[in-house]
Amino acid sequence: MTIMILRGPHPTGNSFNGELLRSLQQLAREAGRIVEVCACTGLRDFIAGLRVARTQTPEFVLLDPGDIALEAQAHPEAGLHDALDELTAPYIEVHDDSDTAIGSGSCHRGAPLATIIINGDLSTSYRIALGIALRQLGTLQC
Repeated sequence: MTIMILRGPHPTGNSFNGELLRSLQQLAREAGRIVEVCACTGLRDFIAGLRVARTQTPEFVLLDPGDIALEAQAHPEAGLHDALDELTAPYIEVHDDSDTAIGSGSCHRGAPLATIIINGDLSTSYRIALGIALRQLGTLQC
């Protein structure tokens, strides 16, 4: 019954704050779900978070790589795409900048259900992604 948010590092001043988190948690709670957040400090931490998500088996994952996308492109040996392939829960990428999209790379099974990019508006990206996740889980009433 859990939706996991896995967040990479962002520059200061991004719009993921306590108010947004409370809003997302409230939306999920109304649908009978729980939102948990795992904040990561870099690429290795993000990959470790993906592997934790595999073992904790959340129902859905919202991935917000933040600034790690460029780092992942520069260091494909780090294993980001392998970790995405191993993720068993469906996931949606969430972004506020089109330059931060992870991209498909060599992933065959590990592609996101959707990639939400609202340039300059991370909170809207999160709200749309959570709405899709809840709809996929069959808990959002239209």
